[in-house]
Amino acid sequence: MQEVAPGAAPAPPDPVGPVEGAAARPSLDDALALMRDLRRRCDWDRAQTHDSLRPYLIEEAYEVDDAIQALGRDGSDGSDGSDGALRDELGDLLLQVLFHAVVAEERGAFDMHDVAGALITKMRDRHPHLYPPAGADAPAERPDWEQMKARRRSTIDEGLPAALPALHRAHRLQDRAAGVGFDWPDASGPADKVAEELAEARAELARPARDHAAVEAELGDLLFATVNLCRKAGVHASLALDRANAKFAARFGAVERLAAARGLDVRTAGLAALDALWDEAKAAER
Repeated sequence: MQEVAPGAAPAPPDPVGPVEGAAARPSLDDALALMRDLRRRCDWDRAQTHDSLRPYLIEEAYEVDDAIQALGRDGSDGSDGSDGALRDELGDLLLQVLFHAVVAEERGAFDMHDVAGALITKMRDRHPHLYPPAGADAPAERPDWEQMKARRRSTIDEGLPAALPALHRAHRLQDRAAGVGFDWPDASGPADKVAEELAEARAELARPARDHAAVEAELGDLLFATVNLCRKAGVHASLALDRANAKFAARFGAVERLAAARGLDVRTAGLAALDALWDEAKAAER
């Protein structure tokens, strides 16, 4: 087994060979058999617990997200190899699901079949218009999903992961509030609210004796209102910000290249020069 420094996360082991008897076209059962084999024969895999695997699960989810973004960037159809990257990252994420299921199986808690069964039951319950309950004469009407979930919750934030990114959490809280009728009919209400919160933030920033906590609170309200405007416009704020981040990074990269070509140091060029280069880079995108 590989030596690990005290307090350091252990490195994953070298790959273990294929499980004997696996089908020519691998199935989920083959992957599950491989995971069980790794737990039996690999010291590193055998040593893992639900808790020790948490960082890997989170990391793999982000890597899948990166692969999805690469797939859709610049209208890509995946022919540049990004489909293969997404396939591989989904496999890494599946590994984590199988890992947790096998660890639970060894504890006698549940196994992968129970996981699949819970998923099937949940999705059927969520789609009564497609899968009528036993004894029903006809499919039910398509339900409002947020209203259905609201009936099962005791609080608006029940079940939301504590570590959910803030923009995503704001979107989900607003979705849940809308599910019980606390919502504007269209995007004009949230747009007015953004203007109101911006005015309040400006007023707080203009105070001679600025209070950091008050400024933070007003800017937080402004961000929350902006997320709600995104939601009512049919846009997820986190995806919109991802794209804005990518656009800014690409455009500022162009500014840096233009500056270097003209012998300018971006650290000392000054705002006016950088702003002119920014406008030039922006115009070149059209």
